Amino acid sequence: MSVAELKERHIAAKATVNGLHERLEQRRQALLDTDVAGYAKSHGKAAISFGSTDLVCCRTMQGHTGKVYSLDWAPERNWIVSASQDGRLIVWNALTSQKTHAIKLHCAWVMTCAFAPNSQSVACGGLDSACSIFNLSSQVDRDGNIPISRILTGHKGYVSSCQYVPDQETRLITSSGDQTCVLWDVTTGQRISVFGGEFPSGHTADVLSVSVNSSHMFVSGSCDATARLWDTRSARPAVRTYHGHGGDVNAVKFFPDGQRFGTGSDDGTCRLFDMRTGHQLQVYSQQHDSNDNDVPIVTSIAFSISGRLLFAGYSNGDCYVWDTLVAEVVQNLGTLQNSHEGRISCLGLSSDGSALCTGSWDKNLKIWAFGGHRRVIHSLH
Repeated sequence: MSVAELKERHIAAKATVNGLHERLEQRRQALLDTDVAGYAKSHGKAAISFGSTDLVCCRTMQGHTGKVYSLDWAPERNWIVSASQDGRLIVWNALTSQKTHAIKLHCAWVMTCAFAPNSQSVACGGLDSACSIFNLSSQVDRDGNIPISRILTGHKGYVSSCQYVPDQETRLITSSGDQTCVLWDVTTGQRISVFGGEFPSGHTADVLSVSVNSSHMFVSGSCDATARLWDTRSARPAVRTYHGHGGDVNAVKFFPDGQRFGTGSDDGTCRLFDMRTGHQLQVYSQQHDSNDNDVPIVTSIAFSISGRLLFAGYSNGDCYVWDTLVAEVVQNLGTLQNSHEGRISCLGLSSDGSALCTGSWDKNLKIWAFGGHRRVIHSLH
């Protein structure tokens, strides 16, 4: 068989697969009576009224000399760790903007960072295909740097995301450009389980993000435009695969109840999925000109403690606050005073839900404090 014939067959096979995907999506939509917003509005629910003073920038944290790529709040303290293109991790006191630690990394190409559940350690990973662990109470070396306490090696591609298993300082999950996720024993540095890879149900492209709940489950987002659910207790095939996006899934985040999760994608939309049924419950997207090929991509997402609000960062510097119930934008932090001047690359909510932190390619992090809508953050209406 000639190369031309093989190419023809490949193109035909791709067209068949795409056609099946389209038919499957049409069938799935036909089975759904309505989405969350349709149901809520039919029962008289309206969007939360959000004023320009209800969420304000109260602090800008400057110190990085390169683009900020990732951030994470400490579960037990008002600390934030950030990772930057400048090859450093910085641990900040969110109340004072003071740096408590500045860690120079052996590999400057860092993409992700995370706090351990006890707030005593931080993890980071990037283009070195490894995940490095730093104990913040370790003695500094002669150059003033904190030494690496453990290196987790085994991935065959860059480490795109890392997150500790809730309430387990010795368990960490990473995602990678090698199309797999790995559960690690941080104490020994050994891999406990590999998710994907040889399994037919694994991702078929780079895995970009992970989110872990407290019930032994985690979800991953990938360049194959899907999210997949996994059980940390066994390295079996994916429990479920979630379709709907038309581009890379850059961000995944569990809903506060742990039974649903949100996604953010290159296709410019955020989506809410039911973990158990696999149904897409809602799409959160702004209307764009059909001829506009430059739709801002969603880079990062987070939910308020109640789940009523979804915070989404975009490549054009916008940061929308979505009302998850009626699927309407109630605020855009990108239009407020003291907003970022570049892509929103990462964001996260403090453990008590009282503040939002955003990180940007403008090299800064910003703390946003809630004013009159603290009640919305803590109670579902």
